[in-house]
Amino acid sequence: QVQLVESGGGSVQAGGSLRLSCAASGRTFSTYAMGWFRQAPGKEREFVAGISRSGGATSYADSVKGRFTISRDTAKNTVYLQMNSLQPEDTAVYYCGARFTVRIDSIFGRVSDYGYWGQGTQVTVAS
Repeated sequence: QVQLVESGGGSVQAGGSLRLSCAASGRTFSTYAMGWFRQAPGKEREFVAGISRSGGATSYADSVKGRFTISRDTAKNTVYLQMNSLQPEDTAVYYCGARFTVRIDSIFGRVSDYGYWGQGTQVTVAS
């Protein structure tokens, strides 16, 4: 079992930056691959970025490549999403997910891959 709590959302102007954090409970954080997803009003939840258990592998949606960076700090049981050059189309509720896996360098990109979710944090980008 793992519990996830996101923070760091807010309102910014286009071109601005935010850093989201997702704090995980428990002592087994290193056994979970992690992912960030987002859901805009009227749309389905979509993959944004993923990181492997080891932190050695990452993956990004095409829409955020070069602007967003996912990372994890095992000592702090936390995964981050650094978001730069934000655009109005990035406006959404952002969720982090955790997926237990025995595979050290696997990344998971589907909502159905994840068994645990946080409550979400709102990101609003004004034009």
